[in-house]
Amino acid sequence: MSQYQILVVEDDCELRRTLCEALNRNDFAVIEAIDGEDALEKIRGSQVDLVLLDVNMPRMNGLECLKAIKSYDPSIIVIIMTAFSTIEDAVKAIKSGAYNYLAKPIKHQAVVEMVQRALDAHSMIKTMALSSPVIKLEAGEFVGHSGEMRKIFGVIYKLAKVDTSVLIRGESGTGKELVARAIHYNSSRKDQKLVSINCSAISETLFESELFGHERGAFTGADQRQIGKFQYADGGTIFLDEIGDLSPHMQVKLLRVLQEKKFTPVGSHREIEMDIRIIAATNRNLEEMIKAGTFREDLFYRLNVIPVFLPPLRERKEDIDNLIHYFIARFSKSHDKRITGITLQALEKLKTYHWPGNIRELENAVEHAFVVETTDKLTAPSFPEYLRTPLTRSSRNQNDTEELEQLTDGSEPDPIEGLDYSKFKEEFEKEFIIRALKTFKGRINQTALHAKIPKKTLLRKLQKYNINAEDFRL
Repeated sequence: MSQYQILVVEDDCELRRTLCEALNRNDFAVIEAIDGEDALEKIRGSQVDLVLLDVNMPRMNGLECLKAIKSYDPSIIVIIMTAFSTIEDAVKAIKSGAYNYLAKPIKHQAVVEMVQRALDAHSMIKTMALSSPVIKLEAGEFVGHSGEMRKIFGVIYKLAKVDTSVLIRGESGTGKELVARAIHYNSSRKDQKLVSINCSAISETLFESELFGHERGAFTGADQRQIGKFQYADGGTIFLDEIGDLSPHMQVKLLRVLQEKKFTPVGSHREIEMDIRIIAATNRNLEEMIKAGTFREDLFYRLNVIPVFLPPLRERKEDIDNLIHYFIARFSKSHDKRITGITLQALEKLKTYHWPGNIRELENAVEHAFVVETTDKLTAPSFPEYLRTPLTRSSRNQNDTEELEQLTDGSEPDPIEGLDYSKFKEEFEKEFIIRALKTFKGRINQTALHAKIPKKTLLRKLQKYNINAEDFRL
């Protein structure tokens, strides 16, 4: 039986029966209602995840029922079923919070496919609940609380029903791309493309061509015409990750595109109009960058229409337990291995760690333990070594190599043959750099920023220890 329950609301007995049969054949759990009032009673009496809702019904029509459902529980997905003559009602329904609509006569395969897409979107929101985003509205109100599914859905519901730009703020590994995906796949653009661009991963010389495309012969190596990401994503959403890493020149280009809703490919004189939504994300302090003159204030306000703030894991350690069990359930499927939980001792150790890599680092640590563990519960020894050694934990706030060296100050170790301070320091330094690179997927800028190592120093150490950052990219 499916983990989701579907309510079919249709006053036509024969259509209701065939829809239920089609859904049952595809392993969905299904209950029935004959009209809007009956549907509300069923929703209040049982857990319902998705509603297939007819528009024209006695006692309470579909639009009235939709509003009542969303008022009761905004996390319930509603798909409207309507005749061609009442498509206008379906459009109204979508504006009122319906996920999508199906035109009669209903094709069973189309119903199953749309239900599955809708439930996939619902699953994203469930996962987002573990990431606990908090939205700051223009009125100053904060909505959202760690672990509360309905409030998390409220955040997505507000963002999905508008078409304005969104700026997602938070440290690396807090789930910014997951938020962007959930917004897109629950918006009116959900059937169009979501195109992700990592602003720090593309060289400045190629960035304009990557975004806006180029004509043949526009520059050396441009042997054919190529469309850019913005044209490719027309009608959909562009996700600009690491927006704080954009060069001043590209900030100007992007601002013009956002203001004029059109762009010019490199080497071309023709302007192309676009219809896309921009979702941007950054872990940088843009306000400080504005003061320093490295980020344009006008671009900031153009992107920052609705900001979403993702708190770091260290500020909400009460979520660690739920996150671990979520990852255990996921890895149980992907690794085909039965792990039922985690020991109290291991859980307490994880809660004392600082988690500079946030949810992504926790996920990697749980997967490591999952592979190593030989019992039916995750134990402390199965987790990576750095999570279990006091030395590593005490180093988490160290800012540079000099502070790392102070770890041995003030202590009188026993005389051990072969104890070598320089060798110990280098081994520790190498281990620290490797762990930081693993946490931030081999990204030099992010590793330097969060590990508090000057970039030039980091590059020098990589050369010294013969470490290739590319080995840590996924």
